[in-house]
Amino acid sequence: MTEELVFYTNPMSRGRIARWMLEEIGHAYRTELLTFGEGMKAPEYLRVNPMGKVPAIRHGDTIVTECAAICAYLAETFPEKGLAPKPEERAAYYRWMFFAAGPLESAVTMRSLGFEIPTERLRMAGCGGFGDVMNTLEMAVSGSTYVAGERFTAADVYVGSHVGWGLGFGSIEKRQAFVDYFGRISEREAYKRANALDDEAGKTMQAA
Repeated sequence: MTEELVFYTNPMSRGRIARWMLEEIGHAYRTELLTFGEGMKAPEYLRVNPMGKVPAIRHGDTIVTECAAICAYLAETFPEKGLAPKPEERAAYYRWMFFAAGPLESAVTMRSLGFEIPTERLRMAGCGGFGDVMNTLEMAVSGSTYVAGERFTAADVYVGSHVGWGLGFGSIEKRQAFVDYFGRISEREAYKRANALDDEAGKTMQAA
């Protein structure tokens, strides 16, 4: 792949998920740091992502937004890295990646904002109840070493990032299954590199 790969992000955002995935694939990329507000709402960036949010990537003429989509796209575009699912892994891979993008993120966000779904209206909410989401997440990270089986995939980058943030910020319950799972994946060198790069980018933006 010879097309330039550009990464639009802010180190205090979900861009950390995409950064980790980029470090996993090991392909050269250029980083564009954007400030919240003015930077992300600038006309030139709105042409990349009309939502005015990060992260986003541009790969040649192709633009991808949304963290789960970025992880899946990079895994499939650079198959030699082995981060896309094998046929027997696809069901669990897509199931848990989209579970994290949908019910998990929705339930955690609502809880963090102080909004509790009334019991009589749980059927209206796609994410269901917070307790059910936590129980399901525990099942996802406990059934095997990684969420799609016994092999690390892009789904672990995405699901694992949610688990790590949740444990760090107290937005998910500190269950032993979550601690153990994140302990396994956070030892990866790509994860450590990504964190170091984003920490340094954060200092650069603060000093500017």
